[in-house]
Amino acid sequence: QDLSYKDRHWHETCFHCFQCKNSLVDKPFAAKEEHLLCTDCYSNEYSSKCNECKKTIMPGTRKMEYKGNSWHETCFICYRCQQPIGTKSFIPKDNQNFCVPCYEKQFAMQCVQCKKAITSGGVTYREQPWHKECFVCTGCKKQLSGQRFTSRDEFAYCLSCFCNLYAKKCAGCTNPISGRSLLWRVNLLLFSPLNCI
Repeated sequence: QDLSYKDRHWHETCFHCFQCKNSLVDKPFAAKEEHLLCTDCYSNEYSSKCNECKKTIMPGTRKMEYKGNSWHETCFICYRCQQPIGTKSFIPKDNQNFCVPCYEKQFAMQCVQCKKAITSGGVTYREQPWHKECFVCTGCKKQLSGQRFTSRDEFAYCLSCFCNLYAKKCAGCTNPISGRSLLWRVNLLLFSPLNCI
C-alpha cells in the first residue's frame, strides 16, 4: 500500500513515527522538519507545558498564555476563588492570578461611604479612602473633590452650604458672614495705613 503526505510516499511498514517508531497508519500525526511524529512524541518534544499542572498541552486543545507561560484552560484559575478565569479580565499579583472581583475584595481599598472597591481615582479625607463620586457635601450632595470645602462635626460641607447652615448672619444684610469675607476684612485691617499723631 502506498501512503503519501505532501508529495512524499512510504511503504505501509515504513510509515512510522520518527521518534518512537510506532506505526502512523490510520493515526493522527504531525510533521516537524521533514520528520513525521505521532501526537505523543510531538507533544512531549514540542508542545508547551501547563504552568499549573506541568502536563503537556496537547495540540488542538485550548490554552491560555500570559507573559511566556501557558495553561490548560481549566488550569488557568483565580488563586483566591479557584474558579477558571477563561477569557475574563484578571490581575496578576506576586506570581498569582486573580479574577477582578477577588482582587478587589482582597487588595483594593474600600470606599468609606459605599464600601465598594476603589479601582481608580479615589480621594483621601481624614486618612480614609473615598470614591470621588461618593465624597459629597452633606448638605447639597455636590462632589467635593477638587473643590474648597470645610467640615463640622465630622461632616464635610461645600462653602455655600456651610455658610448657609452655620455662619453668623450679618445684622445689616442678613447674609452669612463667610470665612472669605472675614479674611478679606482682616486683610483690610492689616494693610490699612496707620494714622500717626
